[in-house]
Amino acid sequence: MDAPTIVYDGLCRFCNGWVQFVLKRDRKGVFRFAAAQSAAGAALMTRHGLSADDLQTILFVKDGVAYMKSTASLQILMTLGGIWRLAGMFLVVPRVIRDGVYGFVARNRVRIGGRYKACPVPPPEKRSQFLA
Repeated sequence: MDAPTIVYDGLCRFCNGWVQFVLKRDRKGVFRFAAAQSAAGAALMTRHGLSADDLQTILFVKDGVAYMKSTASLQILMTLGGIWRLAGMFLVVPRVIRDGVYGFVARNRVRIGGRYKACPVPPPEKRSQFLA
């Protein structure tokens, strides 16, 4: 079975902050990460009907199921386990509302955090978790 994989906008500082948040709490190293700009990330995006050129969502693939937008974020938190499982409570909020909030943040993420000129290199001790 493949490891749970997060595909994110590697040039977005806000998105990289989310990856750092997950990395810090993923003590068992179960997650894999792929920037949408990488070959692996673009392939996963395409496989799940998304374009790596139109990055309006994070993609989370777990047990062969693809999650996007707010559901992806909540599934990631629940997969982290511990107190983060409580995020599952928000799945009762209608997806149209959750995704509306997610979309607002996604549209403004560059204004919130800025953009890199190139994808940051992961720290050496975490590189094995990143797909090229």
